[in-house]
Amino acid sequence: MNKIYILLMIFIFGCASTGVIPMDSGTYMIAKRSAQAGFGPPDGVKADVYKEANEFCSKKQQQVVTVDLKITNSGFARPGNVSLIFRCE
Repeated sequence: MNKIYILLMIFIFGCASTGVIPMDSGTYMIAKRSAQAGFGPPDGVKADVYKEANEFCSKKQQQVVTVDLKITNSGFARPGNVSLIFRCE
């Protein structure tokens, strides 16, 4: 029973996003962890991060400009991660 509870908690909290975090010089960051089991790139998480960034910039009638994008593939006992640093222009 404990294993099922732990797996459920990983699934629920594994997809957590930081939301848009202001940085410096008009840049912002969003990071999100994948709940994906197994190996491979977190493509769905990458899409989610860009969707969140686009929603944020569109409120300012601007578009996303990527400053830096870091992707860590999921692996054995390691979730995938996506970190996006961007500007709105």
